[in-house]
Amino acid sequence: MNPITQAIRIQTDRTNEMEHSTPLFLTSSFCYDNAEEMRAAFADETDDNIYSRFSNPSVQEFTDKMVALEGAEAGCSTASGMSAIFASFMALLKKGDHLLSCNSIFGSTHTMIKKYLPNYGIEYSYVSADHPDDWEAAIRPNTKMIYIETPTNPGLAIIDLEKLSKLAKKYNLILNVDNCFATPVCQRPIDFGAHLVIHSATKWIDGQGRVLGGVVVGKKELIEDIFAFCRSTGPAMSPFSAWVLSKSLETLDVRMERHAKNALHIATTLQHHPKISFLKYPFLPSHPQYEIAIKQMQNGGGIVCFNLVGGLESGRTFLNSLKMLSLTANLGDTRSIASHPASTTHAKLTEEERLATNITSGLIRISVGLEHVDDILADILQALEQC
Repeated sequence: MNPITQAIRIQTDRTNEMEHSTPLFLTSSFCYDNAEEMRAAFADETDDNIYSRFSNPSVQEFTDKMVALEGAEAGCSTASGMSAIFASFMALLKKGDHLLSCNSIFGSTHTMIKKYLPNYGIEYSYVSADHPDDWEAAIRPNTKMIYIETPTNPGLAIIDLEKLSKLAKKYNLILNVDNCFATPVCQRPIDFGAHLVIHSATKWIDGQGRVLGGVVVGKKELIEDIFAFCRSTGPAMSPFSAWVLSKSLETLDVRMERHAKNALHIATTLQHHPKISFLKYPFLPSHPQYEIAIKQMQNGGGIVCFNLVGGLESGRTFLNSLKMLSLTANLGDTRSIASHPASTTHAKLTEEERLATNITSGLIRISVGLEHVDDILADILQALEQC
């Protein structure tokens, strides 16, 4: 079946009631008929559930759907997107290894790499997402993994997945891709050679700002190590969150089609606005990596970013003038959201680090929702008039 159909039809097979919608498994542990069954479960001789920190039918259903959508071999779900990223690093990198990352990444990921990985003896270096020819020169003898976002957060740079996967193959490196901004219905990095794909399921996957969750999918042998790490260290996804996210996947395709349609219309309308010095959206021909975007993405996703001519003060005025768009620490919601990355998600970066990733003081990130596009646009336009 098509992955979109699988996201609707995959269900756990743990009950005899033949429910049309899989029930929620809110239990911390599972029972056995006899001592031998219990022994076999703990010896990993069966697929029986033991404890919900290890596995749970609700969590497994969500994981299986994400595996199908991304075209992966296996997956592991976690409590949040950041725990999925951390697990992918700590399970596969060891003291003395080198992580090569694009410099344009989520603020918390940057903090994790810069502040905490060195505590474990893991080295790192950054390559600009806007300078693709620099990747090979940055590889060291001890490089183990390449980590990227594409599109990047918040600047929407596009990295050529096929080109980078060939480089990873040449040097026997793990290519680890955060696919949060695109989602698997917009982009499938594994189709272009990625070994691991990560999502903050809190964002577009849920799509309604209700629960936290993360997931990493990819090569079976890599996922086995990540699962073992998570099983022992405990960043488990709650069964309730998994149940919510599993139902959310049933509408992901139609939601992202509408998000992307709205975003493209808004980007096209605003790109020459006099209060905006530059605007980026992956499927606008003016985007610097437009040709790469249309090669590896089905649509441009739901994020639009632009820089206000007046800088920081205009950014504050713009946000304070919005009447409908939400100001909140999230993205990927049914409701449109505006944020100012320099003072929020990327505030812990130095000014030099922000500017290196095109996070200017006047940069605004819009997560385009499912409201009528005329209403979204009207609110943005009236706020721009105040700047």
